[in-house]
Amino acid sequence: MYAGENLKEKAAKAVEKRAMIGPDVDLTEFETAPVDHAYLTDEQLRNLPAVEQERLVMSGVDVFERERGGTYFQKDTAVVHCKTKQEGVEIIPIRTALEKDDWIHDYYWKLASVDLDKYTASAEINLHNGYVIRALPGARSIYPIQACLYLDKQGIQQNVHNIIIAEEDSELHVITGCATSPHLTRGVHIGISEFYVKKNAKLSFTMIHNWAEDMVVRPRSVAQVEEGGLFVNNYISMKPVRTLQMYPTTHLVGENAVARLYSIVVGSPGSEYDVGGRVYLKKPGTRAEIVARTISNGGRIISRGHLIGEVPEIKAHLECKGLLLNGGLIYAVPELEGHADGVEMSHEAAVGKIAQDEIFYLMSRGLSEEEATSTIVRGFLSVDIPGLPPQLKAEIDRAVEMSEKDVM
Repeated sequence: MYAGENLKEKAAKAVEKRAMIGPDVDLTEFETAPVDHAYLTDEQLRNLPAVEQERLVMSGVDVFERERGGTYFQKDTAVVHCKTKQEGVEIIPIRTALEKDDWIHDYYWKLASVDLDKYTASAEINLHNGYVIRALPGARSIYPIQACLYLDKQGIQQNVHNIIIAEEDSELHVITGCATSPHLTRGVHIGISEFYVKKNAKLSFTMIHNWAEDMVVRPRSVAQVEEGGLFVNNYISMKPVRTLQMYPTTHLVGENAVARLYSIVVGSPGSEYDVGGRVYLKKPGTRAEIVARTISNGGRIISRGHLIGEVPEIKAHLECKGLLLNGGLIYAVPELEGHADGVEMSHEAAVGKIAQDEIFYLMSRGLSEEEATSTIVRGFLSVDIPGLPPQLKAEIDRAVEMSEKDVM
């Protein structure tokens, strides 16, 4: 039975509960009323205006669906395109799933807490939509599924709830592009995501943000990985945003479960980021890695990482490196927490600027100062992600390359 009323009661008690970290935001300044948009056929999707296509491409979304196993596209509050091309993979708008599929209630708000703060509460009280992506047992994703969460109406608050499930022995790859239309300057995006990686399953989730300069962004995500499962979470944000705060949490609940969290963040002048990740290692043989690359180009970045080893025979590593280009702030907060003999945990953190001798060396090899700096930045942002499909690796490389001129 759907306990929706109970969830809404819990949410109602948390509507004024601000987040424990990050700047507070007055959500009453933004609109939550539904916005109607017509459903797009395949041809209409491919014929979106060039300026919109450019915004989508910068978020890793291909309107031609080349090397994509399916598409979910939400514009403001409306689902405008939803289909799968991959056998064994389901894509369902979450409101549809809540109305028609009893099994979804075993996953909805089971990892994330509806009363965590005002943002989770608002996502339940004013749920617009979101996606359910599920790989059935034994299914293997040939191409990644793409999902787009797009804001078009000025001053809107978009509330989405996503559930991603990799059933036992399956392999699923998802790329989510979050973006705003060229004319939008102000809005709020609240995204709840719950990830379930079943026994011996593999799930990679790559999120690329391409927001407007006055956007407020509040993702809230929790993952659970069972025995022998692998969860890879990639996050890229290299465009200006007013304030972004997120702290994804992963629970490794089965033996030999693995989590890898990678992030690339560039803070522009006026932007505030409070980002990071946390992993609980709850069973012997579990492994975790958190790798963060941050560049302040005049923005303020707090980069957090927290590893909690609860049992013996676990291994975890945290790496946080920051580069100051044009002032701003980078505050690295690495945390290791061991609760048992036999845990093996390590971290390294470094914040600094580009060494002049590196620039001089590259200039002596024939590069201009700008080319030398660009080469160093590109190398700094290059993160080796083991086991990532070539299509996703190419999307990450392209996102970095297309954003490089803004970094400089």
